[in-house]
Amino acid sequence: MAKTVVAAGLARRCEVQVAYAIGVAKPVGVYVDTFGTGKVDDRALEKYILKSFDMRPSALIAELGLTKPIYRATAAYGHFGRSEFPWESTHRAAQMADDLLGGKSKGKKVVLSNGNGHTNGTNGHAKPAKKAKKSPKGKAASAHA
Repeated sequence: MAKTVVAAGLARRCEVQVAYAIGVAKPVGVYVDTFGTGKVDDRALEKYILKSFDMRPSALIAELGLTKPIYRATAAYGHFGRSEFPWESTHRAAQMADDLLGGKSKGKKVVLSNGNGHTNGTNGHAKPAKKAKKSPKGKAASAHA
């Protein structure tokens, strides 16, 4: 849902929280935070998402095809930011933009981040590349162990 909000051009950054209660099929709460980047009020996005997305567990299982044996592929290289998985689809973005912005979708490609600067496929486990040390004269210094 958050990825669809960004793909629709409604915000540059978005987080959607969904709260459930035991024995209740529909969520008891939907909370949206666009971190000040939204073109639409966060409360309006919450209402729209609650109205437009069927978030009952059975509906999510059906829409995302979670009964299909795709889990082996998710075990390598992470399961976010890979277009082969149904949860990466932003097929509702155009409709969302039309409904909330009058069809002014930016159609931007969404790059996922875990908030710590890590993006698609790293899941926060990739080590950053080491930068070469420079000597006072601007030349690369050699590192000795």
